[in-house]
Amino acid sequence: MRRFPYGSAMVTGASSGIGEGFARLLAREGVDLVLVARRGDRLKQLAAELESAHGVNVEVMQLDLTDESQVAEAEQRLAETDRPVELLVNNAGSSGSGYFAELPVERELHTAVLNAVVPLRLSHACLPGMIARGAGGIVNVSSLVAVLPKPRSATYAASKAFLSSLSESLSMEVARHGVNITTVHTGLTRSGFHEAAGVPTSALPDIKWLTSEQVARAGLDAVAAGRPSTVPGLAYRIRLPLMRAAPRSVVRAITRRVHEKPRT
Repeated sequence: MRRFPYGSAMVTGASSGIGEGFARLLAREGVDLVLVARRGDRLKQLAAELESAHGVNVEVMQLDLTDESQVAEAEQRLAETDRPVELLVNNAGSSGSGYFAELPVERELHTAVLNAVVPLRLSHACLPGMIARGAGGIVNVSSLVAVLPKPRSATYAASKAFLSSLSESLSMEVARHGVNITTVHTGLTRSGFHEAAGVPTSALPDIKWLTSEQVARAGLDAVAAGRPSTVPGLAYRIRLPLMRAAPRSVVRAITRRVHEKPRT
């Protein structure tokens, strides 16, 4: 078996869902962890469990990454040269449901910052050290909606499109330095994300759902192999190139039929 190439990792949004899935799989690989999320109690509980089960060191950072001073703490940790973070997993994210013009702008800005600006800042903080060491990795958790219009989740889709584009471009910039950057294009995943966003899962397409561990495993396998992108789940791997190739008028028509509910 190939040994996982990274000995330390920071995972954002690690207290539940896909982020927790990454943390658990990394701990099984013997990787020391820096876990970042807002829920400190949950992070401490997870850290104690992983340290006991796998003998790894787990550092907890209770941070709201949409707060300027708190995201700066994560940046400082990533820039430390005496305790280098060899793998960054940009997983923290948020969404909401509703017509853009009717939603509070503060909520939409929160989504845009957490999904797009924070990964940009954290990647910028860790890349100089990775390049200098000639090794490192970043996993950016994006979504299939990055290539789709998404009525009632417009900011979420736009922020994931930004993240996917940034991730692919950075991958091309740093590959020659031995640094791997992978975009994970997720489909529907049982992670608690939709419930937190106020999106009823009964209203979503009836398609095979992924587990958080499936998504995390696909991301870790891809970054270890140096692949710039991965799509967990065979059904989604088939759909993504079809969505990219289809005329936008067709994509809009399908999206409208599947996702947009009539106004009452």
